[in-house]
Amino acid sequence: MNENLTALVPEIALLGAAVVGLLAGSWLPRRRQWVIAVLAAAACVAGLVATAVTVITDREQTVFSHAFAVDTATETGRLVVLAALLLVIGMSVEPVRGHERETEYWVLLLMTGAGTLALIGANDLLMLVAAYLLTSIPAYALSAFAKDAAGTEAALKYYLMGALFGVTMLAGTALLYAAGHATLYRDLRATLPEAPYGLVGVGLVAVLAGLLFKAGAVPAHFWVPDVTTGAPAPVAAYVTTLPKIGALVAGYRLFHQALADSSVNWPLLMAILAAVTMTLGNLAAFSQTDVRRLLAYSAISQVGYLLMALAVATRTDLAQKSLLFYLAAYAATNLGAFAVVTELPHARTLRDYRGMGPRHPGLAAVLVVCLLGLVGTPPTGIFLGKLEIFTAAVAGGYAWLAALAVANTVASLFYYLRWLTPVFTSTDRAPAHAHAPLGRWAAATAYTAGTLSLALGLAGGTVVPLGTGNLLP
Repeated sequence: MNENLTALVPEIALLGAAVVGLLAGSWLPRRRQWVIAVLAAAACVAGLVATAVTVITDREQTVFSHAFAVDTATETGRLVVLAALLLVIGMSVEPVRGHERETEYWVLLLMTGAGTLALIGANDLLMLVAAYLLTSIPAYALSAFAKDAAGTEAALKYYLMGALFGVTMLAGTALLYAAGHATLYRDLRATLPEAPYGLVGVGLVAVLAGLLFKAGAVPAHFWVPDVTTGAPAPVAAYVTTLPKIGALVAGYRLFHQALADSSVNWPLLMAILAAVTMTLGNLAAFSQTDVRRLLAYSAISQVGYLLMALAVATRTDLAQKSLLFYLAAYAATNLGAFAVVTELPHARTLRDYRGMGPRHPGLAAVLVVCLLGLVGTPPTGIFLGKLEIFTAAVAGGYAWLAALAVANTVASLFYYLRWLTPVFTSTDRAPAHAHAPLGRWAAATAYTAGTLSLALGLAGGTVVPLGTGNLLP
């Protein structure tokens, strides 16, 4: 049994920083709680360095009796999650500074980030459930961090739905164990083809329910708009970005490693879920006037495009690299949009953004890059991500799904332009207080995220091949 803990340096760094931060924060005076934020950022940097070393040395391995895999998908996912976590930390500095529970905020963020990393590398059903819980429980507390009516309601809905889908996921794990007599993916791959069809099908749907909840996909999406609106803006940025990365990579690994030879027609199920998710997300976004709810439904529609890669996970080699690159591009682009929202805390509706361009030209430029990037406009990263994932869908035999995704992409331009148009063209400006900036950290995060989105688009030809390695058995 390989228990080489050096393979888990990123996860250990986040959890270790959470423990040290909680203890240190108990003794630090309130004016020095920022030290825990520095510790959290340092843990992310340490994880990035350790992952880069692993990538360079090509040290792919599994640990804990193959329950956790360190392979191409894990390494790429770690880079994306840790970089995204740094951006969330950056946009959280001003909203959390001086708060009476500042230390707890950073600790919860580190713990749920570690859970996301565990989801990415989970190679066993029990590891998958444990990672789901570690990702979810701290996020429930974060969503109610403001302790106001909207945040409390959002956290309650988030928790109740999370508990429901978590129990469902655990029941699905039990059913798959009963069918395949194992929880390790490589063992299930050998035993599930001979197992009863109905038992495998029900177990898969139940396990998939938990992953759909984390990703914010239909039919487990109802929490997304409420949490995005009620939680603090940096937390909303987190829950619409990082858990999706963990859930989608975990789902891809489950299908590719455990169910590749199963007779259950899960590719068609995923194709249908992808189609419904992207369409419902776009349709619901059309009528939104609250910018956070608009971004919430945008996040749902983006999951629909990403689920296309899971539908063709075993049908084409393009699936993995398209999924990983799209996730990286989406993380930078979505966090950039939320960083602008965080920097302008009093601008809650589309009307509040009237005339913002002349007052904040830099932030307006970031908003243009990120919103048009979410559409899939070149030269942003999501343009290449969509191109890759649509190509993978066609190569995998789902040309109809790719055609529907193109139609949804064109339709989504409407509601993003509803936000952008008044930013530059409105002569009736919103009151000055609506455009009052929060501070330099959120603005710097917005500029960084927008630059990353453009950089991924411009350097896509060299970045995309990084996700082409095979998953470990």
